[in-house]
Amino acid sequence: MHRLCVLICLCLGLLVAVPYGLSAKDMQPASGHHVLTYDVPGAVYGTYPYMIISNGDVAGAYYPDDGIGHGFLRDHNGNFTIFDPPNSGGSEGTVPYSMNDFGIVAGYYTDSDDHAHGFIRDRQGHFTIVDVPGATDTAIYDINIWGTTAGVYYDADGVGHMFVRTPFGHISSFNVASGIFTWFNCAASCLNSFGALTGIYSDAGGLYHSFLRAPGGHYITFDPPNSVQSYGAGVNDPGDVVGYFSDSAGTEHSYIRHLNGTFITFDVRGAAGTEAGDINAYGVVDGQYFDSQGVYHGFLRQPNGKITTFDIPGAGTTSGTGTFPFTLNASGAVTGYYCGDDGNCHGFLWKQ
Repeated sequence: MHRLCVLICLCLGLLVAVPYGLSAKDMQPASGHHVLTYDVPGAVYGTYPYMIISNGDVAGAYYPDDGIGHGFLRDHNGNFTIFDPPNSGGSEGTVPYSMNDFGIVAGYYTDSDDHAHGFIRDRQGHFTIVDVPGATDTAIYDINIWGTTAGVYYDADGVGHMFVRTPFGHISSFNVASGIFTWFNCAASCLNSFGALTGIYSDAGGLYHSFLRAPGGHYITFDPPNSVQSYGAGVNDPGDVVGYFSDSAGTEHSYIRHLNGTFITFDVRGAAGTEAGDINAYGVVDGQYFDSQGVYHGFLRQPNGKITTFDIPGAGTTSGTGTFPFTLNASGAVTGYYCGDDGNCHGFLWKQ
């Protein structure tokens, strides 16, 4: 156990030492910060980056003129790799949600019958297809540094359950006790290096609550103070969970739950709602907030509580459009997408 902890600490130290991967020629200042925007060649209906790793490589999905998703990798030099698992098609196509620092990608795809299957793609482009036994649909949302994956599957009754798969292929499924529906409220950031994961479950009244599951399978459920519903959205290696909750008035606020059970709640000043989405090992949080007009904006919160807000140039100014951060890496570089007033969405990388 001691050797494992030392190895993990060494790996984390190496990850921190790697720059966030945007070269000087890629970076352009925007309001005192740096931003890069891009589209995957051939994208017509949007480019959606979901995961950024320590060296700045990004994974996500794009949609050409047929409207069916395909996977892409964009390395920190700006080179694209396009991929699809065998038999990918259906209405969704390929949706890569997560990637670890070894460049192994995980996600799901739909087949011609519109059933979902999980996939793991190694650096050489070889695929492992994952289906939970007895499931009608299987989707992977997270992969950690060791190759452990986590996701959701549906049974024959259409009920959603969560599962964890070891690198050796052993699958453990679970539901939160008393929960009618157990689910991820996130992608790419719900599983940490130690195998702890967070998500949401619904109670008998249809209200959602957060949970944290330890690597051994023990879990706790929780809600921040003054919440009616809460949504766990990310967990880092120290065990801090980040997410958001709604109060009795239906207003959304963000929270950080430390491993010792204490909470920090916060809002972006002037926001109509604040939704934290990811937290890195240093406690830096990213997320989105929306204003009174329903326009979305990005934010980054430092461990000392300082919040920086940002909008990607070209982001829309009408309801439902704007800037949508997804994940951040150890250096605080954020990836996500922004949608213009024309409804088209594009990828971005943002760094303070």
